[in-house]
Amino acid sequence: NLIGQKADLLIRRPKNADSVRLSPNMMPPMKIVEFAFIVYPATDLARSRAFYEGVLGLASATSMDLVDGFWVEYEVGPHTLAIGKEPFLKPSGDGPQLVLTVEDFDKTIEHLRYHNVQFALEPFDLPHCRAAIILDPDGNKLGIHKRNP
Repeated sequence: NLIGQKADLLIRRPKNADSVRLSPNMMPPMKIVEFAFIVYPATDLARSRAFYEGVLGLASATSMDLVDGFWVEYEVGPHTLAIGKEPFLKPSGDGPQLVLTVEDFDKTIEHLRYHNVQFALEPFDLPHCRAAIILDPDGNKLGIHKRNP
């Protein structure tokens, strides 16, 4: 089946992949140059701002009241994290997660515990980093991360 063959080409890299040329009908339809932002669904503006600004220490760069909700953006390095309440955004702990790199892992964990932040996964060590997964007030997962020296 032709669809299955195309899917196999996308999933598996042929042994001679460097010499493989895509036929015109298999050329990528677009080129992604960067991501604009990541947005987490939120249900309560005050509670969400208390968490993202009060606990995580982020500063709001943009804030808008919408007819059926709200939208707040935070600049994190060269990236933008947004929280929003819109009809198409539904909180879920099963969605993607943003992983935040912190300067001092132990102090960050202590700070989060002080603010009674819920941990989905307690701090753990990997060969190249230390990490933990926390939940925001709506149950969305956020990773906390620090590379090992």
